[in-house]
Amino acid sequence: MRTPIIAGNWKLNKTISEAVTLTTALKALIADDTDVGVIVAPPFTALSAVSDAIAGSNIHLAAQDVYWEDSGAFTGEISAPMLKDAGCDYVIIGHSERRQYFGETNDSVNQKVKAALAYNLKPIICVGEQLEEREVGQTEAVIESHITGGVAGLSAADLSSCVIAYEPVWAIGTGKTATPAQAQEVHNFIRGLLTKAYSAEVASQICIQYGGSVKPENAAELMAQPDVDGALVGGASLEAESFAKIVLSFNHQLDSVINVKARVDG
Repeated sequence: MRTPIIAGNWKLNKTISEAVTLTTALKALIADDTDVGVIVAPPFTALSAVSDAIAGSNIHLAAQDVYWEDSGAFTGEISAPMLKDAGCDYVIIGHSERRQYFGETNDSVNQKVKAALAYNLKPIICVGEQLEEREVGQTEAVIESHITGGVAGLSAADLSSCVIAYEPVWAIGTGKTATPAQAQEVHNFIRGLLTKAYSAEVASQICIQYGGSVKPENAAELMAQPDVDGALVGGASLEAESFAKIVLSFNHQLDSVINVKARVDG
């Protein structure tokens, strides 16, 4: 079974001291016995301090973006080797806010994914449609362009190090959430795209997260869907208690899925 991955994207929030306080509280709440992968993605300024704070725990560190060059005259950018040096294991790439506000394209996403992989950073590749695109029936076309563009040129081994995050843009920060059925439909479509591009075996191993107003109240129901393998959490990850509830909700749901499977197989 795929291990669910719950990632907290803190966006433009938290000073260094606030980030350490949040991480310390989170460590205590989720302990170290969860079967769910846990990631926090603070702003660049807090990466190193949070890396120290999570040392020895089951929490992994992610950056919110990366540039595709290792070094050079690129004022304001952060490279993959810099992120590795700061303690990162993952990096979020292609978030809808990067696309909307900072000109991210499928081509730049692809370059960043390859740069991350070159330094053993695991990319969390974000895909998702705008509300107007969903309303005119373009969801699958948009998702396909994001997927095919983002993973272009990747080998099966490369893809196995990637996480896909489906985030319907209309559900980010709006309080609206795709229904579990809507999330499952798109997640299944994504896995189908990966099956065509690679193989069913490869596609079955890829973690596909859901992102978009994930809260403790809806996490378990989303996790119950067969192709939803975790969550990319925004606002609810800025408080240790609410993020821990989501992590533990997925953990408990995973236990239920395993128990059901064991009874069926047994």
